[in-house]
Amino acid sequence: MEMLSNKHINSENKVNLLNQKVARFTKAEELKAMGMYPFFRVIESDQDTEVVINGKKVLMFGSNSYLGLTNHPEIKKATIEAVNKYGSGCAGSRFLNGTLDIHIQLEEELAEFVGKEAAVVFSTGFQVNIGVIPALLSRNDYLILDELDHACILEASRLSFAKTLKYKHNNMESLEKVLQGCEPDRVKLIASDGIFSMDGDIVNLPGIVELARKYNATIMMDDAHSLGVIGKNGSGTASHFGLTEDVDLIMGTFSKSLASIGGFIAANKTVIEFLKHHARSLMFSASISPAATASALSALRITKREPERIAKLWENTHYSLDKLHSLGFDTGVSCTPIIPIYIRDDIKTFQLSKLLLNEGIFVNPVTSPAVTKEDTLIRFSLMATHTKEQIDRAIDKIYTLSKQLDIIK
Repeated sequence: MEMLSNKHINSENKVNLLNQKVARFTKAEELKAMGMYPFFRVIESDQDTEVVINGKKVLMFGSNSYLGLTNHPEIKKATIEAVNKYGSGCAGSRFLNGTLDIHIQLEEELAEFVGKEAAVVFSTGFQVNIGVIPALLSRNDYLILDELDHACILEASRLSFAKTLKYKHNNMESLEKVLQGCEPDRVKLIASDGIFSMDGDIVNLPGIVELARKYNATIMMDDAHSLGVIGKNGSGTASHFGLTEDVDLIMGTFSKSLASIGGFIAANKTVIEFLKHHARSLMFSASISPAATASALSALRITKREPERIAKLWENTHYSLDKLHSLGFDTGVSCTPIIPIYIRDDIKTFQLSKLLLNEGIFVNPVTSPAVTKEDTLIRFSLMATHTKEQIDRAIDKIYTLSKQLDIIK
């Protein structure tokens, strides 16, 4: 009886310690009390250039739907047909009972699109990176990262037994110093975003390729924000620079330009076959659903068929950057549809995003600890389907409210 009582007490202590730990996180409640909490905002409509929040129409400038395909009738039709044929789910992993013929079809078309021999589809883009990187690297290998790589690459580094080394953002001198310190006979995987999701700049892939040749390193390109944006018909970073043969692995997601959810890795057939039998996030996760697969496949075909969408996206990008610069905004090194507008103050960043939502403009605030307090920003994201009138309205509101908050003189 005494033993049971002690166990009960120990169990309570463990729960209390956990509660004490999580209770120390108070930032969300503080922001809610101030009326400035900007996360988990509920949208009551489809993802378009205009959405509905609390029954009110709001211009959407916080979406990753770069080509504006999430409500395309052709994609919706393909999705419905897939559910009618295959049902709502696959009831297992790709490794066992969860591989459908449309998975194979999508993989073949993706591989051809990005210029590789083969591809394999995962349930999310995050799962691609946390599965691929640990599977390919052993304890004595090296994982080499740009310091501004996406969180899923950083998470993969924690799961990998390889030694993780970082170089300064897009700095080839820093990368070379890192490579010089690596043992020459070990695998060296350089993993980088193609378009960086916060700063909106493009990786210096030519510089990486030159150093990879010199030091016998392997290159993995994360094209989550590049597919549908740069390269021939939107086929990504390697295509953009004409260096497809020099990039060993190309990763991408479906949750942005391809209007669905899921991800893939493309490489030569030998690498893909290895990953099919070693990437744990593929082997031990349920398959991407029939609906998501059909959506991505349909979106991929539209992307290839309608290059004018990408042209319009870039027209909107240049127009927005020019206007923001003319008004005195600091957009850093962005040269893509991801435009950071630097506020450089946590509270003012939250205030501005809240006031903008009140005025019918949805943007994403990015504050510490995601960035340093000196680099806080609102992320202004463009879609091919935005009109110039919508862009003008949004930027004019940002300018007026930024003056009120003394963000811009």
